[in-house]
Amino acid sequence: MFKGSLVALVTPMKSGVGPATELDNAGLERVIEFHMENGTDGIVAVGTTGESATLSEEEHCGVICRIIEMVRGRTPVIAGTGANSTVEAIRLTRCAKEAGADACLLVTPYYNKPSQEGLFRHYQAVAEAVAIPQILYNVPGRTACDMLPETVARLSKVRNIIGIKEATGDLARVGRLRETCGENFMLVSGDDASAREFMMRGGAGVISVTANVAPRAMHDLCAAALEGDGQGAARIDERLADLHRTLFLESNPIPVKWALHRMKLIEDGIRLPLTWLTPRFEAELEAAMRKANILH
Repeated sequence: MFKGSLVALVTPMKSGVGPATELDNAGLERVIEFHMENGTDGIVAVGTTGESATLSEEEHCGVICRIIEMVRGRTPVIAGTGANSTVEAIRLTRCAKEAGADACLLVTPYYNKPSQEGLFRHYQAVAEAVAIPQILYNVPGRTACDMLPETVARLSKVRNIIGIKEATGDLARVGRLRETCGENFMLVSGDDASAREFMMRGGAGVISVTANVAPRAMHDLCAAALEGDGQGAARIDERLADLHRTLFLESNPIPVKWALHRMKLIEDGIRLPLTWLTPRFEAELEAAMRKANILH
């Protein structure tokens, strides 16, 4: 089981905005060491925040391999391997297994809007094809596809499907999922703004965008919440609240990449169709970073 602050890691790129901006291995190593030094409980490679949508399959697998090599077993690595093609999701999941990932995270198929039965069969097919622990990922705001708790409950009975990243922000789902999926099924939040309450209601942690820039604070927040220290977790969360919000002033990962560049951890590179942060948002995001004690 995975728990605590699991960072949805950015994929660093060389300076520039273009359709094939070059990947930056030196930047990747810097951010990984940043997380190793600051208590991050696990790394999620090449998810939404890692710009999976604009990486080729070869690049996608390559980044997963490099992250696993750079981490060197110091913390778990969960590989993002979801796709809206079941065949592609199987290929990516197989690649992650061969690279040595500890688990895979598979987003619901986006754009083609499958039925609940289609979702069940998609995930069942990937799980049967690749023997690695798999975590479902429900984020209807991104995919236009909401996997209902009843479908999750069916999938929780598939042997190597071990949990779900639930990113609806609907806290009522925590209780429903726990009731229908059982105590051993892992529930993690995919929404930083509601993650503290999600954990206080029985979640195991958060796959976090905020953790990219505030890893120690997110680790401490999760530790407090998981220990039942609601007041301690709330104090940390209050300091991070503006950051949770401003990291989504434009589509993720635009703001978080700007923040990491401001911290001198990565170059200012991103791939089209995403662009660099609109200048009018810079002051608001920087103020949130100062409030979170990231900048002084």
